[in-house]
Amino acid sequence: MQKMVFVNLPVADLARATKFYEALGFTKNPMFSDENASSMVWSQDIYVMLLTHDFYKKFLKQHTLADTTQVSGTMIAFALESIDAVKAFAETAKQNGGDYYHVEMGIPESQMYELEVTDPDGNILSVSWMNMPETKE
Repeated sequence: MQKMVFVNLPVADLARATKFYEALGFTKNPMFSDENASSMVWSQDIYVMLLTHDFYKKFLKQHTLADTTQVSGTMIAFALESIDAVKAFAETAKQNGGDYYHVEMGIPESQMYELEVTDPDGNILSVSWMNMPETKE
């Protein structure tokens, strides 16, 4: 099996969250989706698993589920192909129940452009474009 990344996010309304992530360009994998979870494919190696609160809690042991509209425990970063793609991703999020904001870091846009996108549950997705120099191996 190849190395893969599965990001698990708690969501209050699975149907709403699934629709939101589909609008952002994720594809739902029905083979790993049911009434407790939606498996959302970003790429062949990266998946976002949307889990209902009750299902997510099964994996927490003594931990308490955070209210992600008030508390952040993680920020998932996605690199996109252009500044326009970052802006379009953020606008699509806003049109589908999310929001976004910019954090000024003093980095020129010609080097890096980033927006913080929140989904309807308050989970934060950091989307960016970076002018990566070619590396020699």
